[in-house]
Amino acid sequence: MTALLPDAPWRHRPGLDALLFALEAKDGLARYVGGAVRDGLLGLPVNDLDIATSLPPTAVMERLQDGGIKVVPTGIDHGTVTAVLADGPVEITTLRRDVSTDGRRATIAYTDDWREDAARRDFTINALYADPMTGAISDYFGGIADLEARRLRFIGDAEARIAEDHLRILRYFRFLARYGDNEVDSHAYAACVAASNSLMALSRERIADELMKLLAVASPVTALRLMVEGGILRPVLPEVAMDGVDRVEALIAREAKASLPASAVRRLAALLPPDAAVADQVGARLKLSNKARKRLAVALARDGAGESMKALAFRIGTEGAIDRLLLESARPVEALEQLRGWTPPKLPISGGALIKRGLTPGPDVAKALQQVERQWVAEDFPDEDRVQQLADQIVSKFQRARQ
Repeated sequence: MTALLPDAPWRHRPGLDALLFALEAKDGLARYVGGAVRDGLLGLPVNDLDIATSLPPTAVMERLQDGGIKVVPTGIDHGTVTAVLADGPVEITTLRRDVSTDGRRATIAYTDDWREDAARRDFTINALYADPMTGAISDYFGGIADLEARRLRFIGDAEARIAEDHLRILRYFRFLARYGDNEVDSHAYAACVAASNSLMALSRERIADELMKLLAVASPVTALRLMVEGGILRPVLPEVAMDGVDRVEALIAREAKASLPASAVRRLAALLPPDAAVADQVGARLKLSNKARKRLAVALARDGAGESMKALAFRIGTEGAIDRLLLESARPVEALEQLRGWTPPKLPISGGALIKRGLTPGPDVAKALQQVERQWVAEDFPDEDRVQQLADQIVSKFQRARQ
């Protein structure tokens, strides 16, 4: 790995040249920072682009507006504004130093010292800056060497950095899984374990965001095992135990066998006890979206044993059926083939058609229609002619019962 940022498509995003011109990057007033530099050096795709600048945020706003670039003061009180470019936002943050911190938020002051800004970041691999014009890297704490060694290191003392922002506990394990070689620094690990109760002071949304990012990593199992062994999650997710990590490991193998991408929600379901009520409680506690909460509960419901994959997908949806298949080791992964290219059909008959056959309007219509649907599903969704036959048989049965 060289000390120059490689050229890549993200460096030629529409509107980026105009943005850098407005920020006077050619005169050294702005640099790429953080994830874009880290992932750029590793040759990974860069999605989120951050720029650090020595300009104060009000000056950034003015310069971008003068340059005809849409800018939003997303976090201007903390020095951050967002430029809206054609293919995505770019966050621009003024160089800062911490005045005081309480583990959840920091009081900051602006600075023009790049090293001082780097010193307030969490890990050495996230404190890398790159000159947009030349690609030259500014590395104040050995981040490039750590990237090469796949080593995750806090900048400075781990306890102090965690005390500044408790979320760094969870970030440590996410970055360990994503960029490290899972060789844990014993001092950093001990600091995370000792401070784990401080996670209770964080908003559940921040915890959920970090946890879901960790679960989406290709290989989170080693990091998860370390977290469970150290009781990291116990203050906020006491339901998680080592057997849950075993289930995640098994799920990842089944995802790979099925050639399906990772799903953080599905992996969270594997991490939890197989109980829909517990899943709903955890989803509520983490303030997940209603959609994610429902998916968790559906994935961990224990009904439907013995149903075919198509019948299951018809009843709970294709996504839910795939989750169940991958989470339940008793179901062979090959059963997924039943769902490839198949969309659950709609029952091709209505209650009105049963009334036309002579069924009296009322509760019997709904009951008869349910019986038709049950038989139709049991027969693997036959064509409309067979549905008409089923309707005749079941209406006749209801009429005889009422005589």
